[in-house]
Amino acid sequence: MAAFEYRGLDRAGKPITGIVDSETAKGARGKLRKQGVFATEVWQQKSGKATKGRGLNIEIDFSRFFSRVSLKDVSQMTSQLSTLVGANIPMVEALSALIEQTDHPTLHLVLVEIREKVNQGDTLADAMKAYPKVFSDLFVNMVRAGEQSGALDVVLKRLTEYSESQVKLQGELRSALTYPLLMGGISFLIVMGLFVGVIPRIKRIFDSFGAGLPFITQVILHISDFLVGYWWLVILMLGGAAFGLSRAIKTPKGRHLWHRYALRIPIFGGINRLVAVSRFCRTLSTLLDSGVPILTAVGIVKTVVGNDIIAAAIESAGKNIREGESIAAPLKASGQFPPLVTHMIAIGERTGELEPMLAKVADSYDQEVERTVGTLTSLLEPLLILTMGGVVVIVALSILLPMLSMTSIVR
Repeated sequence: MAAFEYRGLDRAGKPITGIVDSETAKGARGKLRKQGVFATEVWQQKSGKATKGRGLNIEIDFSRFFSRVSLKDVSQMTSQLSTLVGANIPMVEALSALIEQTDHPTLHLVLVEIREKVNQGDTLADAMKAYPKVFSDLFVNMVRAGEQSGALDVVLKRLTEYSESQVKLQGELRSALTYPLLMGGISFLIVMGLFVGVIPRIKRIFDSFGAGLPFITQVILHISDFLVGYWWLVILMLGGAAFGLSRAIKTPKGRHLWHRYALRIPIFGGINRLVAVSRFCRTLSTLLDSGVPILTAVGIVKTVVGNDIIAAAIESAGKNIREGESIAAPLKASGQFPPLVTHMIAIGERTGELEPMLAKVADSYDQEVERTVGTLTSLLEPLLILTMGGVVVIVALSILLPMLSMTSIVR
């Protein structure tokens, strides 16, 4: 079956839009008539297509560009699919049930197309591989391993647990940084309001007296004049810097330098390393526990850690494994992994308990990330307040000092 989007009128004559599954457009119209919907337009939807019509009648569905399938959406879908597969429901029927329960428009269309591919004889992993923006290499390879081993429901359950842990970690980082960023933004707007709206009016008062001004007042007034007269230049400079940085990061050399800096920056560098190491341990443990060969697992893990420096160390470990050596030695030699991690991996290799050992390390580092981010957040709040207070004190002194001197002159 395919997915058809429609536009029409319901029984009360009110406009209605939606998506219906059918083999053909004619079948979709018949299905809608049975539901009491008079369809004025029916067109087949594709997950990667955001336009319909031709020539001057073309329409662009801009919502498609913003309807991204999040990790949380995939996690919920995986949990439901695991339950259905565990109940021995055939894959096509399980996908049909998922399609009926899915409200996300993009994910709905993707599942419809996956069901169509599976119905034509493709494996679930091969069908999912065609949608890399929704299903990562990690997801596809684990599903393939589950299909080959006959334990797809177990693999899907592990994938659900892995996705939920990643969603939780992302949520903790996002919630911890939201308040400091909000405070910083408000502080910046207040300072800009002082320099652009308040200080220029006070400057006119000082100019009317014609007296000499203290150095601090002159500096503040010059800054205010520059912001009032050349605010557009400030915006252009900030925009140009952001654009140039984003372009530089996309080049191999720029990306390498940026990722190296991200690990060395004070305070935040430690957090970035903790997150990358936790992701490495959690992903590798999940893949190995699902039956994915270690060489394939290492190749996947290096693409999900999110840092080229650590990915290079993992790639070096993969070469060692290919030559029949240990994975712990090259990770330790790279200097990018904490001694505790490499020590635990070495113990896991010797005892044959690598998967549970990696899972324990991941749990430990997830807790460490949570504690570190919590501590950082508690320190950032008073730091922002002190910074804001310092700026206000400097501005107040720049205004009060000349006013006091003018008062003494008047007396």
